[in-house]
Amino acid sequence: MSADTPPPPPPQARNPLHGITLERILEELVEFGGWDGLAGQIDIRCFKSDPSISSSLKFLRKTPWARAKVESLYLFMLREKARREKASRGG
Repeated sequence: MSADTPPPPPPQARNPLHGITLERILEELVEFGGWDGLAGQIDIRCFKSDPSISSSLKFLRKTPWARAKVESLYLFMLREKARREKASRGG
């Protein structure tokens, strides 16, 4: 590796969001709690007024704080799904 070559990016093995598109995150959140549930958790207009995946993606791609909230809610949803699954198995 020469001095001009940047170092490789750090491994993403422990990043649960690695490889998951923002579109997929939104689709799963809407499937899990609906647009009303999403709007109740994150107070932004694109979830409340005539919500759609495409309008939400446009907003979230331009608004880092909102995207961070959506990603955080997605991680919470994954934990909640795992908890429910474990409880349904009697564990």
